[in-house]
Parts: sequence; structure tokens; C-alpha cells
Amino acid sequence: MTKTDDGAIRVAVSTVIFSLRHRDDGAVPDVVMPLVRRTRDPHDGQWALPGGWLRRSEGLEAAASRTLGETTALAPRYLEQLYAFGDPDRSPSRVVSIVYWALVREEIAATPLPADENVAWFDAAALPPLAFDHAHIVDYALWRLRNKVGYSRIAHGLLPDLFTLADLREVYEAIGGRRLDPANFRRQVEGSGTLIPTDDFRTGSHRPARLYRYNHDVELADRGPLPAPKDPS
Repeated sequence: MTKTDDGAIRVAVSTVIFSLRHRDDGAVPDVVMPLVRRTRDPHDGQWALPGGWLRRSEGLEAAASRTLGETTALAPRYLEQLYAFGDPDRSPSRVVSIVYWALVREEIAATPLPADENVAWFDAAALPPLAFDHAHIVDYALWRLRNKVGYSRIAHGLLPDLFTLADLREVYEAIGGRRLDPANFRRQVEGSGTLIPTDDFRTGSHRPARLYRYNHDVELADRGPLPAPKDPS
């Protein structure tokens, strides 16, 4: 907490968490995210991003991981600082929010959240009214996700260790909201140097599909001189 001539400024840490959910109709998967329903004023009863107050003794990324665990029990595969939001009128009291964004695999998103009616997954394209300026924060996070997936390998944060090119293409289609030509997509990703083909195949009702893994010598995203986050996988 910082003292100013106008009173105290509190620092909060929130996280926008993205995952995917396949649809029964075979359409492009939905981008989904968990929200937490507020149980006190201001905005009592409205949905909000998971988060909490920054403790004096902890770093920002540690606070993001802690508050995620406390509110949703999720441990993200990819976690990056998004932006700082601090407009004076965003909250009745003066609050600056350091916002992170995170990615979790679809199978993680499919596991039950804490047995609490105040935590639930939502389609990112059809969110309920959100508390504070959280709708603006989500819009910015989605914009960042759509832009960054084009020049980094953050799609890895939404995939299992081994995946087919069709799995990877579905991630790009879900984030971009449109279908991609399979042949063109294959040429682009195989020439990117980020994928390593394995000797394993996925079998089923269709032709066996080769499984790939990401080249871990390539960072999930370019963080410049900042240290790379520890990969929990």
C-alpha cells in the first residue's frame, strides 16, 4: 500500500486465464475462461477475474500464481504479465491492478473447479457483465493473444506434450475465429523450426496422424532480457 496526498493506493494482481473447449458440432473450438463471482461490495454478485491483493513480501508473478491457486485451483502452463490498469475511477478506492494472462490445457480446463458456485468457466465470446473494468481487460487480453500467437509458440500452452498438426491448427482457428487451409498451415508450421516430428502416431477411425512435439530450444515467447518463466509441465 502506498501513501499519497489523496490517501492510500492498493495494488492488486489479477489473471485472465484462457483455455479451449471443443464443441459437439465439430465447429471451431471455443476460447473459454474462468471467472469468480464477487461476494461483497463493490459489485456484489457480479463476475470478475480471479485475483487478490499483493502481499508486501511477494513478487508479482508469485502473487498471480498464489491468487489463481486460491480462487480456481489452476496452475497455468504459460503465465505472462499483460498490463497495469490504474485509472483513478476504476474502483471506489484507489486500486492499481497488475494483470497477468495465462494458458491452460483443455484437459485441465475440463477438470472440475473447486466445489464453489462462485467459480465457473465461460465462453470468452459470451461473457456476463463483469465487475470494475474487467471487460476492458479481457478485450485487451484477447487482442494480445490473437496477435502473439502469430509470431510466437504460445499455442503450446494450450496443447498436450504430443499433438497432431490438426490439434495445433485447431488452436490457431479457435484464437483467430476462422478455419485455416490444412495444406497451407502444414507448410507454414513445418517450415517454422518450432516443431519436432516423433515416431508416434495417433490412430483411430481416420488415417493415422503423426504426433509432434515443440522444440523446447525455442522459447514460448520472446521476453527480451527478462528471465524465462519456469515451465510447470
